[in-house]
Amino acid sequence: MKTIQYFSIFFILLMVGKVSAQQISSAELQVTGLTCSMCSQATEKSLRSLDFVENIKADLNKNLFEISFKKDKAVNIDLIRKKVQDAGFSIGNMTAMFSFNNLKVNENGQAAAGTAAYQFLNARDKTLNGEVKVSVVDKNFISGPAFKQKAAQFKSESYASGYGMVNGKKTRIYHLSI
Repeated sequence: MKTIQYFSIFFILLMVGKVSAQQISSAELQVTGLTCSMCSQATEKSLRSLDFVENIKADLNKNLFEISFKKDKAVNIDLIRKKVQDAGFSIGNMTAMFSFNNLKVNENGQAAAGTAAYQFLNARDKTLNGEVKVSVVDKNFISGPAFKQKAAQFKSESYASGYGMVNGKKTRIYHLSI
């Protein structure tokens, strides 16, 4: 009987975690440093090695990669950045479609969903629902000059490092703009 109770509690906690978390359905990357089709192919091959990537469409003229993600997999945008850098290039801009489920953004622009922590540049004291297109404005997700400009707006230590204290624990904080 106790085993059934434990499984029931575990299942309920699992479902609550899934409902409150966000899902990223797609992203568009502008990759800098690409000079030829082989550069683009190396980047695409590196990105395809991620288990959460469903499909990639490359636009060589604009150095853009449109990525769709698997619905049943958690997306790690830091791994996307790492794969682009492993191929020898960098991200100049990244936008993504997040699907939020009652994500409450406080008066300071901060929010948490599951294990993810967010700092919004231009959203305060609101609840986000459904598909929302966001720009990732962290270091190594935008150009150097754009990062310096945003650093003046954020004025926080977490923006420079990407990490901050959340509930007494060092946590990766993603800085986003809607």
